[in-house]
Amino acid sequence: VQLQASGGGLVQAGGSLRLSCAASRRTFSGYAMGWFRQAPGKEREFVAAIRWPGGTTYYTDSVKGRFAISRDNAKNTVYLQMNSLNPGDTAVYYCALGLRIITSAIRRPLSYDSWGQGTQVTVSS
Repeated sequence: VQLQASGGGLVQAGGSLRLSCAASRRTFSGYAMGWFRQAPGKEREFVAAIRWPGGTTYYTDSVKGRFAISRDNAKNTVYLQMNSLNPGDTAVYYCALGLRIITSAIRRPLSYDSWGQGTQVTVSS
């Protein structure tokens, strides 16, 4: 499965962006879609994930209440709505697909099988 991430850009602090991640084909078995980010000089970190079927969502503490992950089955697309952005959110954002992930491992990058190319999000102060 190939993933195509889009929607990044430059936004002022307090602003919003919506990232999209389109999958090349539908995945019928259970899976999780996640968003990760990587700032310069830092490790890739977990942001959010959604499990399917069921739609259970997971977030890192720093984005809870500001970010929302969702999916559109008909479009094979996962979204990350990002509100109240701050300069600390500046990073390259990556989407990822994991076909067999246990809940305890859903925040680990190595749990995921396919990755999108990344989209830059820059938040100015």
